[in-house]
Amino acid sequence: MVKPWDTATIGDFLDFKNGLNKGKKFFGYGTPIINYTDVYKKRGLKKADIRGRVCLTPDEIHRFDVRENDVFFTRTSETPDEVGISSVLLEPVENGVFSGFVLRGRPKNDMFTPEYCKYCFSTEAVREAIITGCTYTTRALTNGKQLSAIEIPVPSKPEQEAIAAALSDIDTLIANLEKLIAKKKSIKQGTMQALLTSKQRLPGFTGEWKDYALGKFLECIRCVSYDGTADISQFETAETIRLLRANNIKNARFVSHDVQYVHRNKVKTSQHLCMDDIMVCMANGSRTLVGKSCYFGSPLVCDYTFGAFMSCVRKKDSDTNMYYIFNLMNSDAYWNQISILFSGSSINNLRPADILNMRFLFPSPKEQNAICAVIRDMENEILDLEGKLCKYRDIMRGMMSELLTGRIRLIDKEDV
Repeated sequence: MVKPWDTATIGDFLDFKNGLNKGKKFFGYGTPIINYTDVYKKRGLKKADIRGRVCLTPDEIHRFDVRENDVFFTRTSETPDEVGISSVLLEPVENGVFSGFVLRGRPKNDMFTPEYCKYCFSTEAVREAIITGCTYTTRALTNGKQLSAIEIPVPSKPEQEAIAAALSDIDTLIANLEKLIAKKKSIKQGTMQALLTSKQRLPGFTGEWKDYALGKFLECIRCVSYDGTADISQFETAETIRLLRANNIKNARFVSHDVQYVHRNKVKTSQHLCMDDIMVCMANGSRTLVGKSCYFGSPLVCDYTFGAFMSCVRKKDSDTNMYYIFNLMNSDAYWNQISILFSGSSINNLRPADILNMRFLFPSPKEQNAICAVIRDMENEILDLEGKLCKYRDIMRGMMSELLTGRIRLIDKEDV
């Protein structure tokens, strides 16, 4: 019979310390600093991954030093789900330090191998303990005392090595696919910019492009007006309709999670989203989000409308190529016009007229269709790759769930 794993607390393995805080003027030069995003994005950190710099005294460098095999945890964030994410430092970083937004866990012993540390603090049980145990006022927050008390299984060293090797293989596959997707997106963006500005013409097209305002083709429909308390529900009923907001646009795509519901009697017929509509964020606390859009290129499977600070641009004529216009609204020419509108202003909002008065060069409908076909093919290729990435990530989650809990064992009992 294979021997069950022992358990220990994270505090049996790591000593915790808070990171440093300095004024903005000290950042951008000096010694390497491990920041929140470094820890959040990568399970294992190497010297080349650490891009941040901060100017410190020798005493500060000594007090907040980092060493190979240190484990770092995100200390605070907007939501509890982003707190306690861990990353291990896999190689030395000369004069390296760590930010106040992360916690440093320094190994007190060799209970866990560094490669195993990339994964063992990400089990469902550990994540649940971190999330339920963190405090929340204006931000979610964890600390070394809370993390130290969390229990964790302790496999034998041979098992740790076998588990880490198996998980590293799928991790590498995921990382390579992420790089390929990023490359494909960059190629698509460059191709799109060239085609939408006539810098690159497709074979067989030579006609002159004409300058038009978007208002020639579009109308802009304002958002639903409602009482945020009396008219909004978190649950769907026969009397409600799904209400979309800025968070339902991600990377120029529609995402259907985290929707609210508004009473149907508040929604005009024209405010029901239709196929070929483009939903636009007209105002937001973050200026970088104002102007972002998503295109409903397929029939909508549910009834949707759009909430405060959003608008819908809809074609006036059935012959208008809305996918072409959607790509224009994700081009450099579009965002340059947004920047001009906001220049010298502290207001983070667009008016319908701002959108409709934007001007672009338009080729013939036939050339628009040809350009859209090229862009759509590239987008479909990216979507296929992202589908594979989701499957690999699901496999990774399943493997972690089984291997890091001991439900599946990778070595024979005589090796334990």
